Amino acid sequence: MTTRTPLAFALIAAAALAGCNQESHTIGPGAENAEADAPASPPVLLPPSISVSKIYRCADNRVVYVDWLSDNKSANIRTEQTGTPTQVTAAEAGGEMTAAGGYSLSGTSAASSAKVGTPGHAAQSCKA
Repeated sequence: MTTRTPLAFALIAAAALAGCNQESHTIGPGAENAEADAPASPPVLLPPSISVSKIYRCADNRVVYVDWLSDNKSANIRTEQTGTPTQVTAAEAGGEMTAAGGYSLSGTSAASSAKVGTPGHAAQSCKA
């Protein structure tokens, strides 16, 4: 008797589910034309990716970590390997990149040296 009860419940549940309508339903007024009525959205602009990461040793013997970004107009500078990055940007590709607080970066990701400035340190030549 106890083995028939779970089997009976399973058969009843299967029969109840078989009777469900499988059509898609639109809930809410005017939802069937929501895509046609939606305003055109502007294209999504993704942030630049890291193209090259380099470690530089500067003239005063400090180490700076630079992640060059793929837009060639921005980079991330860190003064500690696991520190918080500060993004420097330039108006045009290849120009000097700056950020508030005294951060600056000149050079390219392909070069073996760059001119890097950080808070409390004037911009100076640093080698990768």
